[in-house]
Amino acid sequence: MTVGSLEGLSGLARPLLAALPALTRGLVQPATAARSATWFSQVEQAPKDPILGITEKFLADTDPSKINLGVGAYRDDNGQPVVLDSVREAERRVAGSHFMEYLPIGGLRDFIQESVKLAYGDSHPVLKEGQVAAVQSLSGTGSCRLFADFQKRFMPGSKVYISEPTWANHFNIWRDAGVAFEKYRYYKPETRGLDFEGLMEDIKNAPSGSVFLLHACAHNPTGVDPSPEQWRAISRAMAERGHFPLFDMAYQGFASGDCDRDAQSIRIFLADGHRLAVSQSYAKNMGLYGQRVGCLSVVCDNQRDASAVESQLKAIARPMYSNPPLHGALLVTKILQDAELKQMWFKEVKGMADRIISMRSLLRQQLETAGSPLSWRHITDQIGMFAYTGMTGDMVDTLAAKHHIYMTRNGRISLAGVNTKNVARLAEAMHAVTKQ
Repeated sequence: MTVGSLEGLSGLARPLLAALPALTRGLVQPATAARSATWFSQVEQAPKDPILGITEKFLADTDPSKINLGVGAYRDDNGQPVVLDSVREAERRVAGSHFMEYLPIGGLRDFIQESVKLAYGDSHPVLKEGQVAAVQSLSGTGSCRLFADFQKRFMPGSKVYISEPTWANHFNIWRDAGVAFEKYRYYKPETRGLDFEGLMEDIKNAPSGSVFLLHACAHNPTGVDPSPEQWRAISRAMAERGHFPLFDMAYQGFASGDCDRDAQSIRIFLADGHRLAVSQSYAKNMGLYGQRVGCLSVVCDNQRDASAVESQLKAIARPMYSNPPLHGALLVTKILQDAELKQMWFKEVKGMADRIISMRSLLRQQLETAGSPLSWRHITDQIGMFAYTGMTGDMVDTLAAKHHIYMTRNGRISLAGVNTKNVARLAEAMHAVTKQ
């Protein structure tokens, strides 16, 4: 019987049934409205990224002498971004030469081949024997995330050991991939250098078969790298414990100015027979920050294993981002395949490295000239884009509040933001906050 057909109902039932639609509206609609209004009411504001937060404060500062030492992006001596001549020429040569079709899931094959040669050496046996699985990735972050997901699926139960300190995003990557992590000792505040004894002890105490995330060169944020002899000892200790090394190489060529020297750690491990993985990025050494160009490679026991691993890396990438971008990979490939452009790039990346090294020397010199009684030798002992100054968070806050100088609260400065025009003022300010 419908609501509109009330015949045959008792006098009491008819008014109740007639009122049912109104009662229903009163009950159902507010509940629906309440539910839709609370879909995201429980979502809290995410904390700001520490680096981007520094940039926001820097941009809001109206002082004309302000200095930003937070962002790890290369700047010239005038504080301006740089596009390498080799990159501009590569852009000219590739313009209009390709369609805009999708790349395969694994990326541009020529780019991958050139990348692994740059990392391992042109004629390394693992390349000749087809032992390397490799895919193009979304820069270094994407490489690390691909490996983290691979570790979760195919290295079950293993933890990743990450240096203390490290680039903060490393922890986020493995956390979101669902992989447990531990920290290993790396930096010794008392010496402003490597905690070699602590590192070796943590390698020996880690469960066999653990993954160790290593910085191939120019450790971020400390700028402290093991010596070749220390790398050999680390390699032997990891081999004895059956650990798997993953090298994050964001600064090949940018650290020392020599691409082979900056890949020395990886090649020491290869010589010792390790199976390992390498995350490469071209953001820093080619200045391709916005292009998101990277490569993840995994050295396996044989060609069959390499083929299987590569297929699984592609399977992980497919639902994550489907396939990588084309333009940046074309630029890298053109530079690395063309002898003229490659030599031009080698010269330019060495020029960037040399400028950073010269700023280290000049900053230390200016600190000593300012009358600082402290030892600043660690500034010149460290290498790469960053210097771990040893300044406290309170000192960093004072630099921002009184001197309009911005950096991360762990005292790390990006030397790319230091130039001949601001280094004296920076040194005077650092002396002022550290002499108390």
